[in-house]
Amino acid sequence: MLARMLFVVFASVAGLAHAAPPTLRVDIQHAGDAQVERYALERVVEEPLPWPGNPAHPIDGSNLGNQKFEVADAATGELLYSRGYSTVFGEWRTTDEAKAMQRSFQESLRFPMPEAPVKLTVFGRDGANRFVPSWSVTVDPAALDVERGPTAVADRWPVGMPIAIRRNGAPADKVDLLLLGDGYTEAEMDAFEARARELADVLFSVSPFKERAADFNVWALAVPVPQSGVSRPSTGIHRASATGARYDIFGSERYILTLDNRAFRDLAQYAPYDFVEIMVNGDTYGGGGIFGQFSTVAADNDWRDYVFVHEFGHHFAALADEYYTSPVAYGTADHPSVEPWEPNVTALLDPERVKWLSRVTPATPVPTPWPKAAYEDYERGIQARRKRLREERRPEAEMSALFHEEQRHIETMFAQASHRDALAAFQGANYSATGYYRPQLNCLMFTRTDAFCQVCQSAIEAVIDMYSR
Repeated sequence: MLARMLFVVFASVAGLAHAAPPTLRVDIQHAGDAQVERYALERVVEEPLPWPGNPAHPIDGSNLGNQKFEVADAATGELLYSRGYSTVFGEWRTTDEAKAMQRSFQESLRFPMPEAPVKLTVFGRDGANRFVPSWSVTVDPAALDVERGPTAVADRWPVGMPIAIRRNGAPADKVDLLLLGDGYTEAEMDAFEARARELADVLFSVSPFKERAADFNVWALAVPVPQSGVSRPSTGIHRASATGARYDIFGSERYILTLDNRAFRDLAQYAPYDFVEIMVNGDTYGGGGIFGQFSTVAADNDWRDYVFVHEFGHHFAALADEYYTSPVAYGTADHPSVEPWEPNVTALLDPERVKWLSRVTPATPVPTPWPKAAYEDYERGIQARRKRLREERRPEAEMSALFHEEQRHIETMFAQASHRDALAAFQGANYSATGYYRPQLNCLMFTRTDAFCQVCQSAIEAVIDMYSR
């Protein structure tokens, strides 16, 4: 009943009752280790709502993502739909654990319901960062084993109607962002909605989201859970949460993801969405972001505003982390031999052809001098104190105070840098002190500042255009 009600409501509001096809979701298993990977079909699902995507841009020409999938007519080979994306498996396989064992991760590929059988092909990157086919399967939308109607989540959790935080038009004409709550009890539903509205306002106070706010719809959805909060295994906290989101992913105390893709997708499908940020009910610093999959934020932490926007940058525009002094569980090459595909970092293999060269002022040196040694020396002390606070399980307020102290010091240091406003190539990015370069001295993807650099802003705008123009 809920699924039918949602379909009618959103189809009528959007004027799509006879225009938008249903949404088809292909759930797959992605398994392997650091050296090998393989795929298997898990299930095919017809979601309850019409396809929310922009019909003007079915083919993705951005070249973003560690992977890409294509949907082609099985009989003619005509390309119908494609999207780049990244995966949790892709991050996990760079960890030490992936060198010693194999694991399997759930993933989903969503696209407009085709009218006939299609060939679904998944591509990965080769050693030269080119997309090459990895796996394919034929999907028949009329097959008897396509799951239709309510899924198990509707029986386990009382799913209600999504809340329209911002509604600026039909889903097909806008970027649809879903704020999906997890770890909120029945008594905390009002608090979830208030926080969702607050974080939406934060996002649209940051350029270029600020200038493009009218191109977005924002929805909020949460189901009440028995206990407040989500799991944080490193401190002995375990909760039954709706999406499976938790702390301590890959052994990193601040890294929040869900590894239960089925639970996450079966809940998210009850709202129109192109992108999802999971708001976990927690006050410990943390978050995460996977391009084209989802992002997360600890919604009660003092730094929630920054983390929300930073992680959404990963999920929405495939922005790379530009920091390199904070410990992470996964890694990248310290001496890359190919140019990274992420829009905001470069290996600077050819300084005369840096990917944002057209925006570099001719008089600016490349590589670009900055107080790197002083910054790294200061950061060593900060990271040692940060580690000690976690080891001693000090109150979260002490960690927040440390981050404020750190940011004040960095901003004072950078204010005196000779190239503080230049767009060029600053060494240190993508978790590497020497192998990668970032476009500007500071950026929301580098420190806990409040603005994206020019290159990141352009990358974000390009994605907004793809979903709303």
